[in-house]
Amino acid sequence: MPELRLSDGALIAYEDVGNGRPLLLIHGWGTRASFFAPQLDGLADGFRLIAPDLRGHGQSRQHGAGADIPRLAADISELAAALDLRGILAIGWSMGAMVLWQALLEGGLRQRTAGLVSIDMAPKVLNGPDWPHGLRGSHPAKAGSQALDLMRLGWAAVAPRIAARIFAQGHEAERAVLRRWAAMEIAGADPVAMASLWASLTALDFRDRLPGLDLPALVSFGQLSRLYPAETAPILAGLLPQSRLLGFPRSGHAPQLEEPLSFNQAIRDFAARLPTHADNDKRGE
Repeated sequence: MPELRLSDGALIAYEDVGNGRPLLLIHGWGTRASFFAPQLDGLADGFRLIAPDLRGHGQSRQHGAGADIPRLAADISELAAALDLRGILAIGWSMGAMVLWQALLEGGLRQRTAGLVSIDMAPKVLNGPDWPHGLRGSHPAKAGSQALDLMRLGWAAVAPRIAARIFAQGHEAERAVLRRWAAMEIAGADPVAMASLWASLTALDFRDRLPGLDLPALVSFGQLSRLYPAETAPILAGLLPQSRLLGFPRSGHAPQLEEPLSFNQAIRDFAARLPTHADNDKRGE
């Protein structure tokens, strides 16, 4: 994987395959670019796919210092600028969607972006008195010091539990290999960075800010998600001025892995509706 040195001296690694409109693929908490493998393989015939390992994850594991959502948003804005990406279709899975929202609202990514896809994410992760639509079973203690200490000190034990909740209930046997692979990939993340990121993402609330993202958006979700209730995605879609809603009936938290052919076709269809950009036809021009 090529690497980019960021403004604070950190290095992030990224995949860069294919030619055409750029798809910027931003993975979720604890995972890495490989969780978009079916897209990197299946969409490179018509798109340029850029998928970073965010700081603290994967091949960027050693550069997790200072990891929080605003920093990750700045990182991907720097990456898009360094590669001079234009007409981007930005695709964020789980935490990756939140990173993109931050980058689009506060960074320089908006002027480079033509469309947005979110995958199974809520505008606010933790539940509270006025918000019962976040992570199932969550409450403020889920981001308390005890939970963060468990991540920092016992990440190897936490990783399999995270992996198990990614995939749809009722499909355990057919996705057992995928679940074991996911657990191994997640175990490789930097525990200190993961605790820092968890504290950051659970503190954020985008409900009042997302109406400011006035660009074409596809809100996708797994209809069998173990993480978010069924009403969360429609609520998110209602916050985005130009949104469409798309559910995947056999997927949990990761439709891009669980129903990759259907997901890839949805990306092709959505991208076809976006304005065309001559700048996307070739790299570096």
